[in-house]
Order: sequence, then structure tokens, then C-alpha cells
Amino acid sequence: MPSKSLPIFPGATLGILGGGQLGRMFTLTARTMGYKVMVLDPDAASPAGQMADVHVQADYTDLVALKKLGEACAAITTEFENVPAASLIELARHCRVAPAAAAVAIAQDRSHEKTWLADHGLATAPFALIRHETDLEAGLDKTGTPALLKVSRFGYDGKGQARVTSLDEACAAFRQFGNQPCVLEGFVKLDSEVSVVLARGDSGECTLFPVAENRHENGILSLSIVPARVPEPLAQQAREMARAIADKLDYVGVMAVEFFIAGGQLRVNEVAPRPHNSGHYTLDACVTDQFEQQVRALCGLPLGDPRLLSPVVMLNILGDRWHNDGPHWATLLAHPNIKLHLYGKHTARAGRKMGHCNVLDSDPERALLLAEQVRHGL
Repeated sequence: MPSKSLPIFPGATLGILGGGQLGRMFTLTARTMGYKVMVLDPDAASPAGQMADVHVQADYTDLVALKKLGEACAAITTEFENVPAASLIELARHCRVAPAAAAVAIAQDRSHEKTWLADHGLATAPFALIRHETDLEAGLDKTGTPALLKVSRFGYDGKGQARVTSLDEACAAFRQFGNQPCVLEGFVKLDSEVSVVLARGDSGECTLFPVAENRHENGILSLSIVPARVPEPLAQQAREMARAIADKLDYVGVMAVEFFIAGGQLRVNEVAPRPHNSGHYTLDACVTDQFEQQVRALCGLPLGDPRLLSPVVMLNILGDRWHNDGPHWATLLAHPNIKLHLYGKHTARAGRKMGHCNVLDSDPERALLLAEQVRHGL
């Protein structure tokens, strides 16, 4: 990557690959801080493109579009891990790119990620790499049943995965996924699921947000409770493991590490090389939110204070709850301690993340109770 003078100050143009809600929140934060923003996304109605100074509507592999982005921007980041690593390498010929393609390439492929974690001595759920249908029998012997078959690339929010209880089901799912490489994961008896969002700078400076306790439904995050209701030694271990992963990747930017807690032990589930859904609580509950940290790390600025100002529950608002006029907003907006964030998506679909809200209260259990009431009231 060409050397680029750091830090990069307001007035410069920042680029982001991906125009979804994460890109939108990055764009809003960057513009609030005085930067211009250029978004590359093929969708004419992308949430981030609506907010950007410039929206380049093109595919992520379009060399002309990448050149335009690279020449106009002082630094470029990404909002999702499925951007081709080759595109990041191409952009790095023109300007600063963070995180680097090498780190994103590991996280964007489940096979590489699981192998990398195992090679570095980090515990995961039992898994087997599936390249061909003939690998499934030995894979199931290793993981046991039931198990989850997941495509190695481009799966998210429960998509590209299937629960299997037999070899026949596994073979059928593998064919349904187009015989593409997969990871077979064994189930573990969960105590809970937690995640750690952190930011890391060029010098190795690292700040970690409080641990979030997460609940999922149908493979999609439903809500996050902060601080997580886990013993402090376990929370500290999660923070240390997340930082160790960032250090080993020589990561620059914001990233998240998801963990299973099983039998009181931590197992790494997934690494996300970007801001994370479970970090949305930081927008209203922390001194510095995850998107400001993303701007700061990208621009080589000192990282902000991640301190939690209030217990909080983050509640996802999915398209399932949309009607002609949207959800029953009066239920949510009647509460002065609930902060609403909508993503500007034009079409609601079942399972699609349309927005989220943060419920703040000095009593975390009271915040959780209100979040659950609002969830049902919507």
C-alpha cells in the first residue's frame, strides 16, 4: 500500500465499500465529523448511498469504479466482509485501506476462519471442512448430529445454512447449496452467547467496548444486553481473546468477535472485520460509538473512550413487524429513554433489518423488561 500521511483530518474524502446500514451509520458519523464520504454499492437505493456525498453505483469488482474511488479518497474501509479481497488490494494501490485485504480474506471465508482459529489455539465448536459431498460422512462422525451445514462464503443472518440430523439431510443440503465448499459445525450446549466489539489502530493501540450478551432468533440477532450478565472473569477472558485475535491479524479498524459460552467455557463462533450489529448499543450508551471508532482508526486518529455511560438493551426491528405504515411507532416513541435508529430501506421483508432501538436505564433488568415489552408491542 502506498504510504499515506497520517492523521487524515476533516475535509478529506473517505470511501466505503458497501451501502447497507453499517455503511449508512459510518457515513452519518463521518459527515458529522466533517469528512466527505464516497460510497461504492451497486444498489441505486442503498441506505448509505442516500447519505453520502457521492454514490458510485457499480459492482465491487468494477475496475473503473474502484479507480475512481481510490483516486478521490484519502482512505477507504468496508462495511461487510464479502467484498472481494482483490478489490481491496486494487484500492490499496491508490490510497490507504483499512482493514487490510489479508485480514478480511480470513474472516470472509468460514473454512479459512475456522482453520485459522484452530491453528492459533482458539477453541471453537467442533467443525469439519466440506469440499465435496463425499466429505460429509466423515464430517458428521467428527461433529455428531444434529449439526449445522454452512456455506463457506456469503452466508449471513441465518442464510446459507441448514440444520441436519442425518447423512441424507446433509447431502441434500449440500446439493441445495450448489455443491460449494461448506463448514459443518457441531452443536454445543449453550449457556449464552456474547460478543466483543473493539477498535485497533496502526500502532497496536486497542480499545474494547463492554461485552454484549446476545439473543438470536432464526439465526438473526434479536437483542443485545449490555453489560452482559456473565461473571466478570469470563467477560475479561472474552475481551483478552478478542484483542489477541486482532493482534494476530494485525488488524486496523473496528471488528467484532462472537463467542459461545458452553459449560462455562468460551468458544469463538465468528470474527467480523467491521462494525457489528451487537455494537449498535454504543450509538447511545457509550462515550464513543463504534462508527466514530471506525472513522478514527481509518484516519489514524487517537481512538475514543469506549466507556459505557448507561446499561442498555439493543433491540433489532425486522421487516416482519412492518405493516403499511410500519410498526406501531406509538408503542416505542412513548418512552423517553428509547432511542430509535431507522436505516432508510424502502422495502420491508421478513428477517430484513429495518432499524434498531436502544433502551437505556440505570437498572439493566428494567431496560430488558421494557425492550421485551416494546418488541411485543411493535
